[in-house]
Amino acid sequence: MPTLTIPARFTGPPDSANGGVTCGLVARATGLDEVTLRTPPPLETPLRVVGSEVHDGETVVATAAAATVDLVPPAPVGVAEAREATTRYGGLTEHPFPTCFVCGPEKADGLRLFPGPVGDGVAATPWVPADQDPVMVWAALDCPGGWSLDLPGRPMVLGRMALRLDELPQPGEEHVVMGWRVSLEGRKAFTGSALFTAAGELLAVARQTWIAVSP
Repeated sequence: MPTLTIPARFTGPPDSANGGVTCGLVARATGLDEVTLRTPPPLETPLRVVGSEVHDGETVVATAAAATVDLVPPAPVGVAEAREATTRYGGLTEHPFPTCFVCGPEKADGLRLFPGPVGDGVAATPWVPADQDPVMVWAALDCPGGWSLDLPGRPMVLGRMALRLDELPQPGEEHVVMGWRVSLEGRKAFTGSALFTAAGELLAVARQTWIAVSP
């Protein structure tokens, strides 16, 4: 039976895995493009892949399904504007999970994506991919969606993510990742995120569901 193990460096909250990395690994293991996280994904633990489900013992950690992502992203901003937006990144002064692999200011070996506001409910950050690993595209498109919300004031964790990957990014080149707020519904929030080249070409788009948690 196939297994997957999430390495310890891919933290989200301190004792569990980053949601975007987890979704990318589950998508790769199952061949499906929407992943729902059922419980905090454990680190350094062999997880059994059973069809479209991922199990830790008797606990279902995640489920996967086929999905269509048809969100239309906002008009892309340029790399310079995205870089300037990072100076307004809220996580630099207050972060619910400062060691997050994607957006944690205390995670020296993470992606260090710091999405700052570029409009009402829209955030952007530059990204220079190190390689063409699709899992890292899932990761990069995770947190920018969350930072279109008021995360310091209302901490949230990723509950579901679906990705449409049209083209892999070019390693070593500057790209722009944008996240935007779609809607709020009680403890849930719905966001989108997108990956663009420096010239504004859309490479990937994702949608996320976030769940509010106690700070």
